[in-house]
Amino acid sequence: MTTLDYATYIAGLPRVLAGAAALFRDGEGRVLLVEPNYREGWALPGGTIESDDGETPREGARRETLEEIGLDVVPGRLLAVDWVRGTGRPPVVAYLYDGGVLSDDDLGGIRLQEEELLSWRLVPRAELSGFLLGALHGRVLAALDALEEGSVTAELENGARVDRPAR
Repeated sequence: MTTLDYATYIAGLPRVLAGAAALFRDGEGRVLLVEPNYREGWALPGGTIESDDGETPREGARRETLEEIGLDVVPGRLLAVDWVRGTGRPPVVAYLYDGGVLSDDDLGGIRLQEEELLSWRLVPRAELSGFLLGALHGRVLAALDALEEGSVTAELENGARVDRPAR
């Protein structure tokens, strides 16, 4: 295959977006959520992986956490991977890493990225459905289950477990 043929082949491949986030909790197990100013619903610290720069999902989660909440935390283990079908956009592969348990000092050091975020809060598991929309809700619950059980990475499609039935 010539260089031109290979370039044409690559250009013709389907597009997939990729994002990465970190799941932070406090000592009571509440989940740290951020409120974006550009869409409905709340989110986890995270965002789009900058693949043009060669960034990995883990590097993207760390960079986005630093940019969005001002904490430079090395992500822990991969808790969940979610394939989210696109409607009017390419599908998204979402990686969710363990951000760990934040101390009171860590929480006091949160500095929001004002261009994108309005606020942050700690939310108990039982109340997450009132904040997280769509596939993100299932992704966060699966990640919390993986932490609680010490199980392997959860595989999801559109926020629903495919590696085993949902609880």
